[in-house]
Amino acid sequence: MEIAAIIFVVFLIAVAGITFFLLKRAVKMAMRAAIVALILMIAVVGGLSLWWFGTTATSNKQPATTNKSR
Repeated sequence: MEIAAIIFVVFLIAVAGITFFLLKRAVKMAMRAAIVALILMIAVVGGLSLWWFGTTATSNKQPATTNKSR
């Protein structure tokens, strides 16, 4: 799950950067900064929750046995 958390954060950082540059002419700087800060906050919280609550433990359950009919 650590890899998923890292990929999630990197993806949302890229989205925040693209959003910042796409809104360059349409929105004032303060609004762009607020939108990017919101995206980055979601990235950090989501990444930390994936990292913290994700599990890498493998199951101790034995694989199902297959019985041949003949």
